[in-house]
Amino acid sequence: QVQLVESGGGMVQPGESLRLSCAASGFTFSSYAMRWYRQAPGKERDLVAQISSGGSFTNYSDSVKGRFTISRDNAKNTVYLQMNSLKPEDTAVYYCNAIRRTSYRVYEYWGQGTQVTVSS
Repeated sequence: QVQLVESGGGMVQPGESLRLSCAASGFTFSSYAMRWYRQAPGKERDLVAQISSGGSFTNYSDSVKGRFTISRDNAKNTVYLQMNSLKPEDTAVYYCNAIRRTSYRVYEYWGQGTQVTVSS
């Protein structure tokens, strides 16, 4: 059974930090690129950060570049999102996503999401 379980969300003040974790099971984690998305109320789900299967390639949305860092530990089947200098506009539900493309199919899994609230 495939599972992606996010943790680490919460409520913080502007300027503070949070570290999200996403623990994966039920599939070959090291074969999948991993992504973090977020969705604010009334808005679409947006890609925040992604990391390649081996961890050598990362990419970030302009809104979080320089503040957020995505990383992964393939030995622990876990991907992380370190979020620094948080802003109120970072408030959203954050979702973990695993994706693998072959020549004939896309394999994709989602977590249930974790709430991040940035407010003074």
